[in-house]
Amino acid sequence: MFDLLSEKIGNVFKKLSGKGGLTEKDVDEALRQVRLALLEADVNLKVVKDFTARVRERVLTQEVLKSLTPTQHVVKIVHEELTALLGGGQSTLIPAGRPPSVMMLVGLQGSGKTTTAAKLGLHLRRSGQTPLLVAADTRRPAAIDQLIILGKQLNLPVYAEDQKSKPTDICAHALQRARETGSTWLIVDTQGRLHIDAELMPELQEVKKVLQPTEVLLVVDAMTGQEAVRVAEEFHSKVGVTGLILTKMDGDARGGAALSIKSVTGVPIKFVGMGEKVDALEAYYPDRMASRILGMGDMLTLIEKAEKVMDEKWAKDMEKKIRTASFTFEDFLEQLQQVKKMGSIGHLLEMIPGMSSVAKKLPEGMDEKQMKKVEAIVRSMTKEERQHPDIIDGSRRRRIAKGSGTTSQDVNQLLNQFRQVQKMMKQLGDPGKAKRLMSGLK
Repeated sequence: MFDLLSEKIGNVFKKLSGKGGLTEKDVDEALRQVRLALLEADVNLKVVKDFTARVRERVLTQEVLKSLTPTQHVVKIVHEELTALLGGGQSTLIPAGRPPSVMMLVGLQGSGKTTTAAKLGLHLRRSGQTPLLVAADTRRPAAIDQLIILGKQLNLPVYAEDQKSKPTDICAHALQRARETGSTWLIVDTQGRLHIDAELMPELQEVKKVLQPTEVLLVVDAMTGQEAVRVAEEFHSKVGVTGLILTKMDGDARGGAALSIKSVTGVPIKFVGMGEKVDALEAYYPDRMASRILGMGDMLTLIEKAEKVMDEKWAKDMEKKIRTASFTFEDFLEQLQQVKKMGSIGHLLEMIPGMSSVAKKLPEGMDEKQMKKVEAIVRSMTKEERQHPDIIDGSRRRRIAKGSGTTSQDVNQLLNQFRQVQKMMKQLGDPGKAKRLMSGLK
């Protein structure tokens, strides 16, 4: 979503880095380019003006630290101000004094409320909570069935009644069920509309009165741009929203809503949806989002994603194999499966500092196609070939290519790349060589 903005701001910093020292004129020109980039990304005009004014004042009045170049000084200030614009610190869920805590999801139809309810249930269960999903959207015909199906897929309990039941009754009964079953969180999928109308808000206010939630989370489609900001203002003024969940943040819209919404509404963003998969929901960290926008990566989120799919014993075994250079194609295949669970290669590359430009150059879907091709080649090898790839000669290469639907050149390329990785691992296993290798990489 922020690709174009990241690219334009990155170009501004590149131009600045070519200068030894920075004059006031250089700073003004750079901020003019940043202002244009933000406006093109659909960021609110007042937000842009305030942001650039704060950056300018700090750049021109603060002393440059001895450890930083003038350009690094500007980047540091832009990062800090962008973090503040995006919300400052992380906003976590507020539990009730006594369980069950209640989370009420509100929003327009099509924003992704029902799917988000399931994603939140999975997120809470992974953090040791026992959530109960509540199907209280009786307006949309498929909403109740959709939540029940998602609950079965994720093995999450769902409380649902007949579509003719009143939402307030459903919520009252669900609260009772949560107390009986010892659920720690109640996640309520409420009614939505295609647009804000006179009936919607009073209905939600009634449901809120019954539930007495600690969290009223507005689910809003980030792809709708400044319309998302207007919707957030409207819901907040009528229902009292405690947090926002921005969905479809993996889309290709301009993304200005994410940059404007906290500043305009004063409501913190708590989660962002990064895809259609049920685990594609991330806790929102303003500083990490700012780093991604500025092309600095997001290693903490990458590490957290890895921890979710890789257990400690597997990681230690893999580390030992890498250190002793005994890493085989079987290990590689297992590692490939773990990486696939974490998301697309392009999305993971964007989290590694300095690799966002590489991710942008990947043709759409190319990383998935490449992974499938590599996996097919490795699966077409015998167990002996995976453990000892040196035995793969011309005839074996042709057999593997035929079995995987690829060419001998593809197989050969993978074998060469694998040998290079093994060679690098041997160097990493030797402390002296590892030090020299790292110096070379720098």
